[in-house]
Formats: sequence, structure tokens, C-alpha cells
Amino acid sequence: MTTRIRRTAVVLAAATVLPLALSACSDSGSDSASSDSSSKASASASASDDMAGSGSGASADEPFGTACSSVPADGAGSFDGMAKDPVATAASNNPALSTLVSAVKKAGLVDTLNNAQNITVFAPTNDAFAKIPKETLDKVLNDKAQLTKILTYHVVGQKLTPKDLEKGSFDTLEKSKLTTSGSGESYTVNDSAKVVCGNVKTANATVYIIDSVLMPTS
Repeated sequence: MTTRIRRTAVVLAAATVLPLALSACSDSGSDSASSDSSSKASASASASDDMAGSGSGASADEPFGTACSSVPADGAGSFDGMAKDPVATAASNNPALSTLVSAVKKAGLVDTLNNAQNITVFAPTNDAFAKIPKETLDKVLNDKAQLTKILTYHVVGQKLTPKDLEKGSFDTLEKSKLTTSGSGESYTVNDSAKVVCGNVKTANATVYIIDSVLMPTS
């Protein structure tokens, strides 16, 4: 009789302890799994944020376009070098813009451009000027008033981002308007000149290098 009572007591004790032990294990495992899951989710979110952060600003401020590959990797004529100088000086360090720089000097606009703040310059390449018949180009280069009119038509009195160029109409320093259109890395000005290297930063301007000379409508 005594033996049966002892066995019954042992069974009851075991029955009482076992659920408590299982419950404790379950809670501990759940907390651990929850903690691990939370840590992984946090790490994943952090990694995602880091990637988004690096990606979102990676291309917004970088030059783009087929002609950008011809820009020197270092020195005064490189993108980093041009960013340190005002726009007329920066352009003078880019061999592809030598005709434009000569025209700016002839028109007496070097100081005007260098001292301006927050402007955008649509800069024709040497090849763009070469599209103009030599006789016509020589005549323009020797007519300061006409040359000034043409050159100031290439300057907008505000800094334009690529996003601004998607569909825009802007007042130029020449007092008439130019229009832009496009998307991604493909933009045109006045439906004719193509941007071949865009979003180039100088100390006081944003430059979009174009493949044709723009002519004022008036």
C-alpha cells in the first residue's frame, strides 16, 4: 500500500513538472527565434538602406554622355579639375572646347561668365563650330555684337539638373528662350543640338556639352 502511494506521488510530480519544463523550453526557443529573426530583419533593412543610399546619389551628380570618355582622367581638364575653376577657365582646360573659348575671349565674356553665379552653359564642341561654313563662322567671330548675342544665348541664369531638361523652356542671358527635351542620358536642345556630355560641374556653373551651335531666333 505504501509503495503504491509513493509511485502515485512520483507520477503526479512528474506530470506537474514536465509541462512547466516544456513551457520554459518553448518560451526560450521562441524568444531566441524571435530575437534572431528581429536581428536578421534589422540587418537586412540596414543593408537595404545602405544600398539605396549609395545608389540614389550615385548617378544624380555624375557626368553622362558618349563624349565624356574623352575628358582627361586627371589634371585641370578632368571633371575634378573643372569643378574647381569658374566656367570659362574650366572650359579653357578642355581641348574639345577650344573654339568656344576663343569665341568667348573675342566677345570679352570671360569675366562675365567666370563671375556669374549658379548658371548653366550649353557648350558647343569644336566639331559643332566646324558644322558652320568657314566664311560664315569667320564673319561671326569678327562681329562682336553678333558673337555676344550667340554666345549669351547658350547661357541660362540658373543651374539646371538633367531632370530639368526633360521638358523645359528657359530664359537665356541673350533674353530669348531655348527649349530642352529628353530623358535618361539622351537630351536635345531646341530639338536639334544633342547633349554629348552632360551634368559637368564647374565652380559656378553646370555645363552641358552639345554637338551643334545654338542660334537665337531673333
